[in-house]
Amino acid sequence: MPLSNIKKIAVLRANRLGDFIFSLPALQALKKTYPEAELVLLGTPWHHEFLKNRPSPIDRVIVIPPIEGIYSLENNSTLNSQSLDDFFSQMRQENFDIAIQLHGGGRYSNPFINSLGAKTTLGSKTPDAEGLDIEVPYIYWQSEILRYLEVVSLIDAKTDQISPNVFVTDQDIEESLSLVPKSNKPIVIIHPGASDERRQWPIDKFALVGNELGKKGYDIFITGTKDEQHITSKVTKFMSEAATSLAGQLSLGGLIGLISRSSLVISNDSGPLHLAVAIGKPTVGIYWCGNFITGAPTTTAIHRSAISWRLECPDCGINFQAPRCKHNSSWVDEASSQEVLEHSLELLNLN
Repeated sequence: MPLSNIKKIAVLRANRLGDFIFSLPALQALKKTYPEAELVLLGTPWHHEFLKNRPSPIDRVIVIPPIEGIYSLENNSTLNSQSLDDFFSQMRQENFDIAIQLHGGGRYSNPFINSLGAKTTLGSKTPDAEGLDIEVPYIYWQSEILRYLEVVSLIDAKTDQISPNVFVTDQDIEESLSLVPKSNKPIVIIHPGASDERRQWPIDKFALVGNELGKKGYDIFITGTKDEQHITSKVTKFMSEAATSLAGQLSLGGLIGLISRSSLVISNDSGPLHLAVAIGKPTVGIYWCGNFITGAPTTTAIHRSAISWRLECPDCGINFQAPRCKHNSSWVDEASSQEVLEHSLELLNLN
């Protein structure tokens, strides 16, 4: 049975785009089960900006301060202990009925949750983490989406929506059109970057796939952040067919708008890939086998995955189960360009 008299629920999920998207079905389950409760996301500035004019299960975003193990600014600045004390004092005044951490195994996030003063705390826990009122063991090799659905199910929060869903706004579309006007040619997006260099598929393989789709009449756009311009420019240089780099030119909303207008997104395991899945567009994702376990789409009707089964560092041979080595060479280079192309053509024929 759901808990009774629940008026306010706090959820900690203060990390990257893909991580947030994985939590959306669990957030939807909470809103469906506790529709009268205010659902508050404890997140970062980008969550606040992203959600302020976008329909979602979240009623309000509270931006948390930088704190070790949970959220840090790019310049690694931190708040002093007095500032953190002030924050937690304010949070206790919120009088949360439930505080939930959907933020890992709990070494850092469980003490954070316990400092909010909620009546009931909930989340996952590794053996070395601080305990919560209601908890489930944190096992790394599990789908992230199912992990968070399992957590909220402990308070009977349920949903039939196991795939994430992101709402596309008119503003998203308008921004994308200002940069990429309407055309008779269908759009294919290639996203060659990833936050972890080891998850980046080789540039020449992206270029090969882009060339083949360009020959078939698709308008190829290479997306990325401003810091990924060196990657997107390499893809366009390797391609003989026309392609346009949009690195650093689209806000997150503009990227959503462009994805919503596309016929296919081809991407490394990254936030834009998971965003495309949540928007409901066909995708071909390139995954390292371990990340496929934790981050693959929950459905396959319009989603395909090319998997690299590499288990050792290509530079030093260290096994993936050992402590991370210093090398950043690709662990996904064994995924076949022919497989990615075949998946792409198959999905484009469905349109």
